[in-house]
Amino acid sequence: MSFDEAVSPADPAPHLGALMDIPLSVQVVLGGTTMPVANLMKLGRGAVIPLDHRVGQPVDIVVNGRVIARGDMTVIEGESERLGVSLTEIVGQAAKL
Repeated sequence: MSFDEAVSPADPAPHLGALMDIPLSVQVVLGGTTMPVANLMKLGRGAVIPLDHRVGQPVDIVVNGRVIARGDMTVIEGESERLGVSLTEIVGQAAKL
């Protein structure tokens, strides 16, 4: 059997199932900032660090160091103490964190 026969157009990834269990690091980036070490050392409990994102701006969804999507923060229905992200955009390959 040739390689072309083993991977038919109807089944382009016959061994994809083996990849589905690989863990990935997923992060939701709310924003960032830059500050001098002296200011960082002064931070204590209750300190507020202003971020470069504004309320209502989409957050970045990062997988293994690459931005793959953007979305809006949301409260998970029925679980008022948990947050989630509603995907609004899938990012092309060129975007990086």
